[in-house]
Amino acid sequence: MSGGPDGPTRVLVVGAGGRMGRMACDAVGSADDLELVARAGRGDDPAALARESCARVAVDLSVPSASPGVVGALVSAGVHVVVGTSGWDEAALGRLRAQLDAAPEGTGVVVVPNFALGAVLAVRFAQQAARWFTSVEVLEAHHPAKVDAPSGTAVRTAELVAAARREAGTAQAPDATTSSMEGARGASVEGVPVHSLRMAGVMAAQEVWLGNHGEVLTLRHEATDRTAYAPGLLLAVREVAQRPGLTVGLEHLLGV
Repeated sequence: MSGGPDGPTRVLVVGAGGRMGRMACDAVGSADDLELVARAGRGDDPAALARESCARVAVDLSVPSASPGVVGALVSAGVHVVVGTSGWDEAALGRLRAQLDAAPEGTGVVVVPNFALGAVLAVRFAQQAARWFTSVEVLEAHHPAKVDAPSGTAVRTAELVAAARREAGTAQAPDATTSSMEGARGASVEGVPVHSLRMAGVMAAQEVWLGNHGEVLTLRHEATDRTAYAPGLLLAVREVAQRPGLTVGLEHLLGV
């Protein structure tokens, strides 16, 4: 989506005061075909700001507890939304789909667990490989200020891996554990163990471990700076108006 005959696409960023929000504002502000027209922070009404600024697209980078309400209000206002906030489970996505069905015609929402192009590709590779391996587990690491665990990317990875294994008829991974401390085997996401680290010195990293007898394949992606997210975020902002309804995952915009 380009600016079009009416000029640059007008964009609102929600959660503009956070680290990701500041990155998004810088990225949108630097793009010739986009215009940053409003920034919403804590205590602001994003839908009201969208109406006042005539924003066509909003980027939600709020917090998991607030995101469904923020997105719902923006959709009701007829604004296209790119969601980069974690915590969207199937129940929340289902409610959003139902709302979009009743929203002004053509309103689109793109929910993006991870904007980094390398992370999206690594998840896709894991999905393709998972059917061929006996065991698979996910390990994600983030900075200690991250409020949710596991990360949205890790949950999405496990869901896609589990779906690929079910489709291929792959047997459940062997695990003889009968006694363990709580959390020692991680969280189970559709039968796939997901382990979370929160560590100083780390920004965002994920590994998918796939094992067969006699071999291990490890797929790793690490983002060392938030500028890694800018190309994917801008792609979603430019494309969301062309995708009515709900799209989950940047891979659909990349064609992978």
